[in-house]
Amino acid sequence: MSHIIVVGAGQAGASLVAKLRNEGFEGQITLIGEETAPPYQRPPLSKAYLLGEMELERLYLRPESFYADQNITLRLGASVSAIDPAAKTLTVDGEVLAYDQLALTTGSTPRRLPAAIGGALDGVYVVRGLPDVDAMEPEFAEGRRVLIIGGGYIGLEAAAVAAKKGLKVTLVEMADRILQRVASPQTSDYFRALHKAHGVTILEGTGLTRLTGEGRVTGAELSDGTRLEIDFALVGVGIAPATALAEAAGLTLDNGIKTDAHGRSSDPSIWAAGDCASFPYRGARIRLESVPNAIDQAEIVAQNMLGKGIDYMAKPWFWSDQYDVKLQIAGLNTGYDSVITRTGDKAGAVSFWYYQGKTLLAVDAANDPRAYMIGKRLIEAGKSPAPEAVADPATELKSLMTA
Repeated sequence: MSHIIVVGAGQAGASLVAKLRNEGFEGQITLIGEETAPPYQRPPLSKAYLLGEMELERLYLRPESFYADQNITLRLGASVSAIDPAAKTLTVDGEVLAYDQLALTTGSTPRRLPAAIGGALDGVYVVRGLPDVDAMEPEFAEGRRVLIIGGGYIGLEAAAVAAKKGLKVTLVEMADRILQRVASPQTSDYFRALHKAHGVTILEGTGLTRLTGEGRVTGAELSDGTRLEIDFALVGVGIAPATALAEAAGLTLDNGIKTDAHGRSSDPSIWAAGDCASFPYRGARIRLESVPNAIDQAEIVAQNMLGKGIDYMAKPWFWSDQYDVKLQIAGLNTGYDSVITRTGDKAGAVSFWYYQGKTLLAVDAANDPRAYMIGKRLIEAGKSPAPEAVADPATELKSLMTA
């Protein structure tokens, strides 16, 4: 009987094994995860779960009983130490398992601060998995002082939770502005104002020299000479694809595990999906760090493991929740040269439309789901309304679909 093994029990891994059964695969399936919890959602960790608004069981993607019911062997708290592509085996906790096909859905790992500048002190956290958030939750007590290093979406979401819980929040961003790598100056301005209105101190163009303390962090020295007294620190300086297993197995890497349009790696029996995989996209190669990509790509890979031969056509979209603002992002803004700001119909609603020449690339919509949905449909259909029409407040959004 054919045996498919999936390494990585996150969103992509859970989606892949469910799709295999849904597509009628009757062979053996083993899903291996390093964490002890069954596959769960990560986005609520730094928001609703940390705020205490979502209990643990609601994080689970499916009840644990689902895997047994579907005859999927779920191995949790398990570590894969090696893959032998020639023998088509892998070693998990000292046991050698044979596979017919293997999928790597190993996700990504948070970048940490070097120990030399205090990264290994107690009270210094990253936001990635359930154990990280459970460990830091007791720190979130009213009146405590937190330093957040990194002004990307993870850092800003953590700042919003901390501010809502009554902490004194300082956020440092080494770049000239928050969200510089991923968003326009207009979007940065919007979120800077939002956070300042909630009492967050944002220091842009300011690096961290070192965290200080004896055993546990108690302070920070910044690149401008500022010294802060803090109770704990959160590090949100990006993530890297988890490719160590793939590299050791001799698979080709290119900003992640290099796959073809079907999700197959350089080894014909090994596939990859989710944060760890890079794939062809519009004549280039990209890697997407998002829940929708993890699900969609994993489901395509599942079908292709069964011989369907379907190209993965990514439709990038993302979201971020901060305070009472829901940001929804459609498309990829890489290469934009102009941004149009459009005020929404409801108070506080606004959208930012990214263009490269006359081509619409992406839309950032803050509390404006209508602008997001129309922008998303336009981008996926390859349609680009005239920038002047988007900029004109008199233009009905719906009319852009037929323009």
